[in-house]
Amino acid sequence: MTYDLHTHSTASDGAYAPAELVRQAHAAGVTHLALTDHDCTHGVAEAQAEAAQCGLKLIPAVEISTTWHGKSVHIVGLAIDPDCPELQQGLGRLQTQRLARAEEMGHNLAKNGIEGGFEAARSLAGLGMITRTHFAQYLASLGLAGSVRQVFERYLVQGKPGYVHTEWADMKEAVGWIKTAGGVAVLAHPQRYKLTASWLGRLLIEFKAAGGEALEVVAGTASLGDIQSSASAARRHGLLASVGSDFHSPENCWLKLGRLPELPKDLSPVWSVWNE
Repeated sequence: MTYDLHTHSTASDGAYAPAELVRQAHAAGVTHLALTDHDCTHGVAEAQAEAAQCGLKLIPAVEISTTWHGKSVHIVGLAIDPDCPELQQGLGRLQTQRLARAEEMGHNLAKNGIEGGFEAARSLAGLGMITRTHFAQYLASLGLAGSVRQVFERYLVQGKPGYVHTEWADMKEAVGWIKTAGGVAVLAHPQRYKLTASWLGRLLIEFKAAGGEALEVVAGTASLGDIQSSASAARRHGLLASVGSDFHSPENCWLKLGRLPELPKDLSPVWSVWNE
């Protein structure tokens, strides 16, 4: 079995529509796929329908934006009930925040001489949510940087013209939504937060106290050293281990669906607690 428990579709900032993402994952040999769009579950039904045709197991999921001690931290909810009212109410609040952030980003860019940012990002998002990636794609198309990654560094991170500080959900609150929806809360890509060992330990203690159960040990672009460090943290804090590519687009050639290193053998995988 091949698991990829962190992926994105056009429902948020991915390149593939949910059904196409499932087809691509199936072609890549993935047997168990989680669709974890940012702060929404809009693509789950389409992905489930296609997965049933392919014979792939689709795990309903979401990636929730939280703020912890001023830092943005992402919590993945796996095996959720996407129709859970409490979950959807919480996600609805975050979706409203995302729209307000996008409007303010467009305003800030306009003040710095870059017009049409919000309108272009909204067009690129289509029926999905507007994210920073859509702004980055637009700015890259204007030739303001050589790549989407460079756009983020020059325009969309803290201290840059298009940055907007946002207070997302409280981590304990987000974990509560996931658990109410019958899911398992996973701390996503821990290496991304650039925390010291002591601060990561503090985060994991609070995450577990809130009801968090797993850590994304094999995560996207994590190096071997990152995986070893995350594995040690999972052992130390008694957390289950998850794996996910964080796939967004085939343009990111270093991130491929299902092409992930194996979990260390002594860790308990997050899927061991699911009732298949």
